[in-house]
Amino acid sequence: MKEPAPKRTLDLLAALSHDANFSIGCYCEKESRCHRSVLRELFAERGANLA
Repeated sequence: MKEPAPKRTLDLLAALSHDANFSIGCYCEKESRCHRSVLRELFAERGANLA
């Protein structure tokens, strides 16, 4: 996630979250042991609107 392309994607999705509703999901049973928790933190750092 530190490479330029993923960083730009995270920045774009964080910016879009202020004007659009969308979700990112997976099939892991527990968020605490899943990439969702990492993505949530990365989006929060970018000021995304999180539900």
